[in-house]
Order: sequence, then structure tokens, then C-alpha cells
Amino acid sequence: MTDITLKNDANATVLPAAIVAGLGHRSIVLVGMMGVGKSSIGRRLATRLGIPFVDADTEIEKAAGMSVADIFARHGEPDFRSGEARVIARLLDGGPQVLATGGGAFMNDKTRAAIRTKGVSIWLKAELDVLLRRLGKRKNERPLLQTVDPAETLRVLLEEREPIYAEADLTVYSREVVHDAIVADIMTALVALLETAAPPEHGSGT
Repeated sequence: MTDITLKNDANATVLPAAIVAGLGHRSIVLVGMMGVGKSSIGRRLATRLGIPFVDADTEIEKAAGMSVADIFARHGEPDFRSGEARVIARLLDGGPQVLATGGGAFMNDKTRAAIRTKGVSIWLKAELDVLLRRLGKRKNERPLLQTVDPAETLRVLLEEREPIYAEADLTVYSREVVHDAIVADIMTALVALLETAAPPEHGSGT
């Protein structure tokens, strides 16, 4: 019993330290559909690693002085996406950090390129039925789900976006378990990935 406890205590310190060292100046960038838990899981992950957590949508709202829903309503999706790309490009200079992005952010070619250079991307993947359960009570908060058939809209979005999400460095399933279990999966995957690749010099490849 004592040996197991000591080993667990050591891992609790060694794994975060190894991940942060492997990141260098890069950010951990969480991508995926609305409802996969990027913000809540991201906060827990950042706490475990002892680095800041940043939510791109929150930063966009600060910059615009209005909510994401209001930006969509007043200016349309193209203007929102343009502002989103600029904000994420700026945020990527602030690593190491855990950065949660909006569901459509990774669809932008330039944003994906910037993330490849200055981050390690993780696709939090969830099945459609899981997303529908999670979003069922909150669909009014999601501008893209303001349609006659939100479930069908979500299915189409998932079909369109999954091939792009699959370009992320890592894929971790967001399933119906406690978020700490998903954080543990992410940390295990990060250790394996970072062991095989040294962090690039900050700003290289820009």
C-alpha cells in the first residue's frame, strides 16, 4: 500500500513537470465540437499542469465588448470567424497555456497553421448522442443551433468538421465519465507525444 501511494504521489509531480518541459513555449490547444467539454476539461488540465487556462470565446467577447451570440446576430458568422482567427493568433504567443477554442476555429487554414507552429492540438471527440444530451438544455446559447432542427444541424456540422479535427496532433474521447478521467487520458497522451519530439524554438516557422 505504501509503495503504491508513493508511486502515485511521484507521478502526480513528475507527469506535469515532464509535460510542461516538453511544451516549451507552446500551448496545449483543445479543439472539437461545442459540448465536448473543452472549457471545463481545459480548466482542470491547466490546474494539474500549473499553467494558465484561456478560453478563446471569452477573449473574443472581451475584445468585442459583446457576447458571441450578439456578434453572430449583429455582424454574422464571417465577421465572427475573422475576429476569432485574430484573437487566437494573439493568444498563441502567450504559451505555455491551455487554450480552449470554439468549435469552428480549427476550420480556418491559417489558424490550424498557427496552432501547428505554436501549439500541440488535442481533438476532444464525442459521439453525436453524447453531444445531443449535453447540448439539449443549452441549445439556445449556441448561435449555430438556432435552426428548425438543431439535432440535424449538429449532425451535419459534425460530419463536415470531423475530417479537419482529425488533423490534430492527438485525439482523446470526451465520454460520460468524470472530467478528471479525461484529463488523465490527455496527460498520458501528451507524455507519449512529447517524448518523441523536442519543442521548436519560440516563433520559428512564422
